[in-house]
Amino acid sequence: MIPRPRLIAALFLAPLALSMGGCGTRDNSDLEAYIRQVLARPPKPIEPLPELKPVETFVFEPANRRDPFVSDVRSEPEPSQLVEEEVDELAPDPNRPKEPLEAYSLDALRMVGTLEQDDSRWGLVRTQDGLLHRVQVGNYMGLNHGLIVRIDDTAIELTEVVLDPSGKWRDRTATLALTE
Repeated sequence: MIPRPRLIAALFLAPLALSMGGCGTRDNSDLEAYIRQVLARPPKPIEPLPELKPVETFVFEPANRRDPFVSDVRSEPEPSQLVEEEVDELAPDPNRPKEPLEAYSLDALRMVGTLEQDDSRWGLVRTQDGLLHRVQVGNYMGLNHGLIVRIDDTAIELTEVVLDPSGKWRDRTATLALTE
């Protein structure tokens, strides 16, 4: 008696072997003749490479132009590098603790409304991450030491302190308008 797994394997493999056996008996002479014919053809000539157009050269003459490899943006000097008498009165206080909204540029902040209670008014500001912050006059926000000086129903007005190209600190007004 044949064990059951061998019987199942024999029943499955027998038709498979018979069908595969039919693949090898076919006459392939027409296929072989076609291959010989293709190989006997002369090769086609290779197309020439396209002609390269010469590129005009450019010589940089600096004359009165700035050096393209030197940054024209001045970095903020370290407080320790400033000499006592050269300290600008408008320079931001390096020892003041930063507020949470000073980590965002003004472009990344949106005014979404105001709150008012008694004599206090707050502006509602949403960050890119979706967090909602409540600010009032005297708070700071933005990357340029922006002090909030006024909040009304349609905008928050700030005074930013920026370093100009000559190295002096200047006030600049910025506004964060209400978005709907």
